[in-house]
Amino acid sequence: METKLFSPFTIKNTTFKNRIVMSPMCMYSCHNEDGKVENWHRTHYTSRAVGQTGLIIIEATAVTPQGRISPNDLGIWSDEHIEGLQELTSLMKEHGAATGIQLAHAGRKAVLEGEILAPSAIAFDEKMKTPKEMSVEDIQETIEAFKQGAVRAKKAGFDVIEIHGAHGYLINEFLSPLTNKRTDQYGGSAENRYRFLREIIEAIQSVWEGPLFVRISANDYHEEGLKIEDYVNMARWMKEQGVDLIDCSSGAVVPARIHPYPGYQVQFAEQIKKEADISTGAVGLITSPLHAEEILQNHRADLILIGRELLRDPYWPRTAAKELGVKIDSPKQYERGWM
Repeated sequence: METKLFSPFTIKNTTFKNRIVMSPMCMYSCHNEDGKVENWHRTHYTSRAVGQTGLIIIEATAVTPQGRISPNDLGIWSDEHIEGLQELTSLMKEHGAATGIQLAHAGRKAVLEGEILAPSAIAFDEKMKTPKEMSVEDIQETIEAFKQGAVRAKKAGFDVIEIHGAHGYLINEFLSPLTNKRTDQYGGSAENRYRFLREIIEAIQSVWEGPLFVRISANDYHEEGLKIEDYVNMARWMKEQGVDLIDCSSGAVVPARIHPYPGYQVQFAEQIKKEADISTGAVGLITSPLHAEEILQNHRADLILIGRELLRDPYWPRTAAKELGVKIDSPKQYERGWM
């Protein structure tokens, strides 16, 4: 049977063997707080490559030490990180997976010692630290850190870069009027709030030719926040800038009640794909292979990002193939068990 889920997908110079993507998920496993790859990362990511995931995007990887979500996050702020990341990409590629990295800065949601940064000096909630409002110099330094992160990602052999513009972290904080109260060129109008991301995209593209994704939170779930219509507009700007795919998540820029259900974010991927005419990835409680196939067959998204289901089942692509009646290649070593 021909399925969409197991059909290849090509962006620029990179072909993914299927449409199954491992969504970036923090592992909080750098025990020396140095941001370096450890054995856990080698085991965790390689297992999903053995399991035949088409593209594996590794967890949010911090472009500066103060941009970590926690002290135990992976980092890419130093050339010392390249070697471990290079080992990781080669391990995954041995099993036919394309490799991606999510470049990130936590902004006001960093749970760290010392000063944390944000577009405006507003804490996430009463339990979180109040950040320092970034100066224009801080902003320029951060844009440069994203650029250097992209240089290192290229040296480490990644196929795809995803910019983390979602979940209430720094870029998302600039985009949303709920968190950006600036009155300079980085605040106020939608164009000004987008400027930080615009300049990050430009900086990365000056050193990176491969596929470029941006993860967004397509709805703030707050009456004064951003809605899907705002993000359709920004997706058009991203397309003009040469971004290849928008990975459509939602929420987490301010505390809000969200009622998740299977596929609750697919509507965002569908609307952006249709109205901004750009490729999208669907993410959010997609666990059923039939559901994944339906999303692709109905042209609601181009890639399916699987998160927690891949934590439960590293061989989910095999599970999906079996359910959809598709024969996929197994690792040679597992042929006896996968027949």
